Amino acid sequence: MKDDQKNFVLFAVLAALILFGWPSIMHFIFPQQQPAPTKMVDGKPKPVPNPSADPTADSSKALRDRQVVLAETPRVQIETPALRGSINLKGVRLDDLVLAKYDETVAKKSPPIRLLSPSGAAGSYYAQFGWQASGVEVPGPDTVWQTSAPKLTPTSPVTLTATNSTGQVFRIELSVDQNYMFTIKQTVANTGSAPVSVTPYALVSRSSRSLDVDQWAAHVGPIAVYNGAADYINWKDTEAGPKQFGTTGGWVGYSDHYWLTALVPDQRVPVQLQQRGTAAQAYQADYQLAEPLALAPGKKSSYSSRFFAGAKEVKLLDNYQDKLGIVQFDRAIDWGWFGMIEQPIFYYLDWLFRMVGNFGVAIILLTITIRGLLFPIAQKQFASMANMRAIQPKMKALQERHKDDKQKQQQEIMKLYKEEKVNPLAGCLPLLLQIPIMFALYKVLLLTIEMRHQPFVLWIRDLSAPDPANFIALVNYLFHFTPPAFLAIGVIPVLLGISMYFQMKLNPAPMDEMQKQIFAIMPWMLMFLMAPFAVGLQIYWITSNCITILQQQWLYSKHPALKEPVKKKEVAAK
Repeated sequence: MKDDQKNFVLFAVLAALILFGWPSIMHFIFPQQQPAPTKMVDGKPKPVPNPSADPTADSSKALRDRQVVLAETPRVQIETPALRGSINLKGVRLDDLVLAKYDETVAKKSPPIRLLSPSGAAGSYYAQFGWQASGVEVPGPDTVWQTSAPKLTPTSPVTLTATNSTGQVFRIELSVDQNYMFTIKQTVANTGSAPVSVTPYALVSRSSRSLDVDQWAAHVGPIAVYNGAADYINWKDTEAGPKQFGTTGGWVGYSDHYWLTALVPDQRVPVQLQQRGTAAQAYQADYQLAEPLALAPGKKSSYSSRFFAGAKEVKLLDNYQDKLGIVQFDRAIDWGWFGMIEQPIFYYLDWLFRMVGNFGVAIILLTITIRGLLFPIAQKQFASMANMRAIQPKMKALQERHKDDKQKQQQEIMKLYKEEKVNPLAGCLPLLLQIPIMFALYKVLLLTIEMRHQPFVLWIRDLSAPDPANFIALVNYLFHFTPPAFLAIGVIPVLLGISMYFQMKLNPAPMDEMQKQIFAIMPWMLMFLMAPFAVGLQIYWITSNCITILQQQWLYSKHPALKEPVKKKEVAAK
């Protein structure tokens, strides 16, 4: 009895540590994006520019309004079903791009996601294309290019032209598809009297790290694909020194949580990829050809590449990989070790969504499907539980008989298992199978933009976020007071705890008092632990619990002995 009390005290202490320390653990493992600082203007919150976003700025005065910066240079407009923005003709920079299909928040009239911004404005982030050469003048960052048209659309490409004083003509032909992929064809015509050698290059420059936080479950930061493998690089690693990769086939760029910029060189030509950063947290990804292009007088040479700037939509990335031959382009999404489970779950969930039109309902149908597939295993679990239930009196007798000799006690219990042909681990199999499925669904909800801002019912407007109707929000709204973070319990986590409670009530009551106490508190512990996770994952678990309750009711009818209380009598061990 004293041992049971000690065990319970130890369990209570551990439970309290987990409960109160869980927010810190969650912040470390699953850090949340910090909201941008705001100020009130005409009664509405407005973002405040961050002076440190541009390392070239000595003060906030060095950063100017984006619209002012955009108006300072001639531009070609970009207009597609998915993109809006412009190309800076000074230096050929794609430095103004918003994603027309995605808003910043679920609020009405929320502005669209801005991906690229010009140098001199807050959050400078742009792509640039050009040539390097020795002994010949090439267009530079101050060169103003001539354009063939004022607007770039999926049906109207644009050709930019520049010349130098020695007779070379440079052309950049730009086209864009219906989504997020630009095609860049760089051509040099040598109309001079001497041979020249030039090397095409492309770069992506950003003046700060992403506002999204890099996580162990979802990479945010520099990325490079070379020699057939994806390399997820930490920001700090590029600050320590340039990272260079020689490859034929691959790409380089930056991955935000849902967004991606990627320079895709010709997959058949050897290139040198590079990722670098500075202590001021300015970063550049670039590539250049491994060998320069040599042009005799009267000759011309062209080089084609691509530039992706947009949302990491799963099927779109797969389509680009298959149809354009971009090596490992699907690895822009960091699926991780469970990719072989996550991707089928995503595709099935996405198919269900297209069938029913609601991702919450699709998650419920996914749960029903998974539990249906696991039902034969659940039957074996109950059969194992019935067998374990039958030998409980014998086990109790052995424990009492050999309570002073733990080694002998374990030997006799193992002998009992063998004689009765009982496997105590058989009941754990459904749980073990559920763990990778739960984690895979968590990753799908975390990683895929298809789940972002997807509503369910009533106040649930984003299944990829925690329940917004929580106790902290209510107290903060009513009393302007913020309770401790572990009290961020919403309606959905409470329903999760209740469903888990009733499911465990249906389980056979263990004879061990310590186990009874643990099982009694476990549903409410899980309620707290699951509160910070996506509502979609909680809906999955609630649905799974409800299905389990129905399954247990049916299986109890097949194994009525499980509902009978165990008689506390000692049976002599054989």
